[in-house]
Amino acid sequence: MAVPDLRYHPQQVPQRQFSSRFFQGVLLSYAEKHLIAGETVQYETRLHWIVMVGHTLIAAVLALVGAAALLVPASSVNTGTASYSGALRWVGIACLLVAAIFFGIGFVRRSATEMAVTNKRVIVKSGIVNRRTIELLLPRIESIAVEEPALGRVLGYGTVIVRGTGGTPEVFPQIARPLEFREQVQRQIAGEPKSS
Repeated sequence: MAVPDLRYHPQQVPQRQFSSRFFQGVLLSYAEKHLIAGETVQYETRLHWIVMVGHTLIAAVLALVGAAALLVPASSVNTGTASYSGALRWVGIACLLVAAIFFGIGFVRRSATEMAVTNKRVIVKSGIVNRRTIELLLPRIESIAVEEPALGRVLGYGTVIVRGTGGTPEVFPQIARPLEFREQVQRQIAGEPKSS
């Protein structure tokens, strides 16, 4: 009698399996959803987390103000006959709500931009409600430039400028790992296989 193999084999487990047709493709990126015949995604990136710094700082200040307003003891805001504790609680809740909205805006801004290099195109999608997509065929790319400020070199972000033949340059600011993005585009133009 043969002994069954009970070891875990991760390659046998499908990565994306959904029980409902409604959720089919929900986790796919824009590039994965819009591939043409024979095309495969070779590299994907997004905006760097630096795009969220302003929103996060504003959200943090508002959250601190809101938390302070909520944590102030009721006895310290009573002045004679008037009590401001109820109004102070509402101000605290409003500050926390506005802080969450600011953080959410930064998060959505970062998440709504996708950049991908396939074996046939460079695809950039930005926006959720007002969507802007740019798709450049690899043979039509004339040049790709990277600009990194000093802080960008340290933190790993920069601006990528892609110029197509006969077209205007397309500028993509604050991209995570811009040199790697350029390298992947150059590899695909040269016909090299995907690097790991």
